[in-house]
Amino acid sequence: MATIKEEAMAYEPQQTFNIADLSSVDINFQLEERTGKKKDDNGNETGETFEYKVAVIEGHDYRVPNTVLEKLQEALKIKPDIKRFKVNKTGSGLATRYSVDVLE
Repeated sequence: MATIKEEAMAYEPQQTFNIADLSSVDINFQLEERTGKKKDDNGNETGETFEYKVAVIEGHDYRVPNTVLEKLQEALKIKPDIKRFKVNKTGSGLATRYSVDVLE
């Protein structure tokens, strides 16, 4: 049995990454729907919930913003047989922008 100190030292909080953190993404990965709670500017929960999509890859959650789905849809209209792609992210917060590069 571990001590509270040992548990605290080994603790890693669950974290949701962004799909842009991956070097490439297989077009056939599965998406899961998640629900989160909105926070105000001070980090306090407001009680409002929101839904978001994640890809679970190697045990880690990677958030997939709707704008990425829109950009990927545009790419699939041009090249329907895409196998792998890369998501690029610029900016932060409300100024975040995404683009999709087809790799193969």
